[in-house]
Amino acid sequence: MRCDIAVIGGGHNGLVAAALLARGGLDTLVLERRETLGGACVTEELWPGYRVSRAAYVAGLLRPALLRELDLARHGLELLPRDPASHTPLPDGRRLLLGRDAAENARQIAQFSRRDAERFPAYEALLDRVARAFEPLLDAVPPDPGGLRPREIWPLLRAGAAGLRLGGELPAALQLLLGPARGALESWFESEPLLGTLGTDALIGAWASPSTPGTGYVLFHHVMGETGGARGVWAYVRGGMGGLTDALAAAARAAGARLRTGAAVRRICTRQGRAVGVELEDGSEVEARAVVSNADPKRTLLDAVDSGELPDALVSALETLDFRSGSLKLNLALDRLPRFVGCDGAVPGPEHRGTIHVGARSLDELDAAFAAAQRGELPERPMIELTLPSAVDETLAPDGKHVASLFVQHVPAQLSDADWDTRRDAFADRCCAWVDEVAPGFSESVLHRDVLAPPDLERIFGLTGGNLFHGAMTLDRLFFLRPVPGLGRYRTPIEGLYLCGAGTHPGGGVMGACGRNAAREILRDWKRR
Repeated sequence: MRCDIAVIGGGHNGLVAAALLARGGLDTLVLERRETLGGACVTEELWPGYRVSRAAYVAGLLRPALLRELDLARHGLELLPRDPASHTPLPDGRRLLLGRDAAENARQIAQFSRRDAERFPAYEALLDRVARAFEPLLDAVPPDPGGLRPREIWPLLRAGAAGLRLGGELPAALQLLLGPARGALESWFESEPLLGTLGTDALIGAWASPSTPGTGYVLFHHVMGETGGARGVWAYVRGGMGGLTDALAAAARAAGARLRTGAAVRRICTRQGRAVGVELEDGSEVEARAVVSNADPKRTLLDAVDSGELPDALVSALETLDFRSGSLKLNLALDRLPRFVGCDGAVPGPEHRGTIHVGARSLDELDAAFAAAQRGELPERPMIELTLPSAVDETLAPDGKHVASLFVQHVPAQLSDADWDTRRDAFADRCCAWVDEVAPGFSESVLHRDVLAPPDLERIFGLTGGNLFHGAMTLDRLFFLRPVPGLGRYRTPIEGLYLCGAGTHPGGGVMGACGRNAAREILRDWKRR
């Protein structure tokens, strides 16, 4: 079999790259290891009538330009905005609901601190200005520090000018971007549960606590979401997250790309320092004029490329990449809608629509959970984000039934005193018990469950270490330093071999920017041939 471009991996970035490359006139073939396209952005019917977003579970970072370029709405994508965005219930019946209504946000926060209620609009306004300053860099190819090209200068100048316009707010913006999330948040606010609610956004997918330097950027990364032009609004995808990758796959096919499932790649074939195709696990080969990998940098360059093809210094740098994550995903089928303390709950209400924070709710508890994970222990009170997408999307469960997702941190990939096979179910019970604290009877409503510890995320979805971002998003692994110096522009030392996954700039999250940026660079290289 021959093609111009072989794309390894049918996750969302691989599909984005394939669609754009095919639109550019290249014969493009996607090779997906699993029998289902979508990678970690997938919907699976694990139990009859119950469809779950098995790994990724919310959208919001998807690049607006990509929605337009691929006309994803025409290909079936429907985003369901969430409002309120978050719900933090307390055992005493109080709750903190945060959404798009500024007056309602103030009223909610004032239950815990009038000072915080007064300061919250200024905090959100600063985040918005910082996001607008730096967001153009998401769609820009990182520059080569050794020599800027004219087309690379403009995004940097725009970001720099926007940063200067922050004026006296620049120090606060830099503190937010560069420092620990805890310090940044405590400089603004005094009350729980507001601090804990905001602090969780600094930790999603990160092997870190709120007190870890650099978590301010992860916080910022997660507040950049938007839906339909509304800043800070995240969404569910109708039909589950697979609805997004189904639309991307449809766009790729419409452009002429070929998509194969059940086609695991064993190695990348090279000849005289150039990628010439791939060998599949079944022994067959695909000849290609270029290869694009949506797998993480380690799996691509250390596992799939023959030894000796890369400089020793680059191999050493890749071996130091940090794939710790500490994330566990718990997917549930429920026989009824959860009823939170102090709420009626008979029908879906505001308390069911957004991300529901249970388990560790304060910055101290979040720090303690991470400290336990560092010791190889399961935290007594983990951070849990509960979502109930069926409260917004009726297509996911039978009438009167629901699906739930628990995204849990911090859990170590390797336990110090046991293994996951012996602890998985007991820990899942503990997580559901924390939901019982604010929604009595929740555990009893569970009909089925799917527990994905870090080793399961690696085995099923190819996420090294269970890391959702294909590697840590620390300050030394961003922009032209991502994944390592020398690979920041999607190209590798092997001519014709490119990276397009979340291990490249701008990193993790369901945004499609990595695949889009990589495709644009490949098309530029192709024109120069």
